[in-house]
Amino acid sequence: MKRLLATMGCTVLVAAAALAGDATAVSTSSNGGSARASATAIGNSSSTAIAGATNGGLAVANSAAIGWCNGYADSRSVAMADHGVALSDSRADATGRFSGSAVADSESIAATIGGLAVSRSEATAEGTLFGHARSRSVSTALSRYGTAVSDSRATSSGLLGSYASSESGSHAVTVGGCSISRTRVISAARYHAIAVSNGLGISISGVLGHSRVGLRAESRADHFGDSRSNAVVIRIGR
Repeated sequence: MKRLLATMGCTVLVAAAALAGDATAVSTSSNGGSARASATAIGNSSSTAIAGATNGGLAVANSAAIGWCNGYADSRSVAMADHGVALSDSRADATGRFSGSAVADSESIAATIGGLAVSRSEATAEGTLFGHARSRSVSTALSRYGTAVSDSRATSSGLLGSYASSESGSHAVTVGGCSISRTRVISAARYHAIAVSNGLGISISGVLGHSRVGLRAESRADHFGDSRSNAVVIRIGR
């Protein structure tokens, strides 16, 4: 019976949700099966999803965190596959009000050996009335003799003396494969507010590989606001 279960492909789905925060979901599968993990936290929150598959399997991890009313949202997702497909998606959303602080932190990692790794991360923070809004998004895709696609986006907005800062980093690394990295970072400030954007895009491919990187950093300010923007792109092909 054990041998029969070991040779059969299987699908495992794990989902977790928490209205007060701290949701965790973990799913694994072997021998060509699929593993899906989904976690959602709402409140002053934290969410983690981890999925792993072996022998040509599919691993999908989705994590979402939503922080309300001066909330803190923290989201993490990890997907790993051996000669298969790894899809990881993480999202964090925080809102601050009345001199409060909104912090959105999102990180996604996808890794494969001889397969496809796709990682997406997005963080959004909004602060008003002399509040503080900070968003941070990091996406990493790793593949050995396969394809790695990484996409990261961070957005912050401030109003009426608020401070809005966004940091976004995307890393795609392959050995003998194809790596694609995309980074977007946007900050906006109005009415004596400050907007700061920092973006980093890295794409590395090995021998006979192909790498591509794209980065967009944007900051906007009006009505006596202040805006600053920084962008760094690194592309390496060996």
